[in-house]
Amino acid sequence: MVEMEKALDELRAQIDAVDNQILSLLNERMNVVKKVGELKNSNNAIIYRPEREKSIIDRLDTANQGLLTRGMIEAVFLEIFAASRNFELPERVAYLGPQGSFTHQAAENRFGVMSEYIPLSTIQAVFESVDTERVRFGVVPIENNRQGFVGETVDLFYDLDVKIVAEIVLPIHHTFASRCDQLKDIKYIYSKDVAFKQCKNFLREYFGKDKAELVPVDSTSKAAQMAMEVDNSAAICSDVAAKIYQAPILFHNIEDSSDNQTRFLIISKNFVNKRSGGDKSTLILKLPDVVGSLAVFLQDFRDHGVNLIKIENRPERTDSNFKAWFYLDLDGHIEDENVKEVIAKHQDKIKWLGSYVKLI
Repeated sequence: MVEMEKALDELRAQIDAVDNQILSLLNERMNVVKKVGELKNSNNAIIYRPEREKSIIDRLDTANQGLLTRGMIEAVFLEIFAASRNFELPERVAYLGPQGSFTHQAAENRFGVMSEYIPLSTIQAVFESVDTERVRFGVVPIENNRQGFVGETVDLFYDLDVKIVAEIVLPIHHTFASRCDQLKDIKYIYSKDVAFKQCKNFLREYFGKDKAELVPVDSTSKAAQMAMEVDNSAAICSDVAAKIYQAPILFHNIEDSSDNQTRFLIISKNFVNKRSGGDKSTLILKLPDVVGSLAVFLQDFRDHGVNLIKIENRPERTDSNFKAWFYLDLDGHIEDENVKEVIAKHQDKIKWLGSYVKLI
């Protein structure tokens, strides 16, 4: 036992020495970042560059010869990038609240813990805050791989002049949090209806029938708050909500399906990404009410070798004749020659929403 403690002390000393080196190198990086920020600010240049961050992750992943996976490298460096951006110019980010929601978690994953976050009660409020430039960035959900598109988000791109900066794909994991040490003491479980549905197996296996009352609330954040305020209660919530309300987590990843994912979009005003070599573009298409117009449009994309990823039709809400417009995702950047050519042919029918690094 003494020998083991001695060996552990030696290993911990090595870790401390490496941590000191990491800290020194991070400070050295921030000195360079400071100069970059001064140069960008003097030229009113954009601080957030998703394509540059992707190229750094790609380069580090290629050069990596150690134990770290790409996911580990990305997790560490996204936080470094966020700290660097805030060192250059602190960001103000609006998101669909409340605090502790999965949208909040997605925003923190991209912008780090140091940014100023503003929770808003509706997706429209986020869009309007970005459109009026009260905030630089907004984060909103766009689709879930099980429940499909978020119609309100799609429609607001049609209504307002806002651009897509980046996408975030977040696995939806639910935690079970409670102040109770014993499950038998839990009489109330708070969460959103959808979270109860996504965690049916856990609830059946651990609580059976009628052993605890399921109490629906407006958000999983509210559930975490209630679990801390009400005796003999628990919450099904996100990790970030449990952290905010200091609710002890008893179980992680209690959802029935491990592949439940939501895609979020970062939006901004008048934002243009440079090409990264692995991009996606999003368009709104409004076609004339002529037979074959959609077929002609789609054929032009095929002829130019442009791959359409998604196409979603949406109702023309101001029209009484059931007309529609289309929301499209495609492979490529607006500056790619084949994309540029086909868009030029239909520019009077297209509203370009942005080109950004493709994650899925």
